[in-house]
Amino acid sequence: MSNIQKGKYGEELAAEFLIKSGYKIIDKNYKFSRYGEIDIIALEKDTLCFIEVKTRTNNNFGSGLEAVTKEKLMKITSCIQKYIQDTKIKFKNYRIDVISIELKNIKPEITYIKNIGAD
Repeated sequence: MSNIQKGKYGEELAAEFLIKSGYKIIDKNYKFSRYGEIDIIALEKDTLCFIEVKTRTNNNFGSGLEAVTKEKLMKITSCIQKYIQDTKIKFKNYRIDVISIELKNIKPEITYIKNIGAD
């Protein structure tokens, strides 16, 4: 499985997980070329969630959660600002979440961290 295929598979698993958890998927793979993309945009009650999905088959280069650095969060924030500007969507609450998918075992392991951008 190539890295692109692995990433897409992880995003599919993450979307299924979110839907089963009561989220409504609003958008996927929103691209803002200069800064990258937002993997999943979902609604949980009155909060618009911008979700970064990291898929790993091993931890040779660190865990999926470790891959979301301050620099990555800054890029995601820039994408969020552009998304809100382009779509003119207004919500009371926004947050950045991370879903880490580990494909090391037969059953994928999903770790979901909400509001990772908060200090």
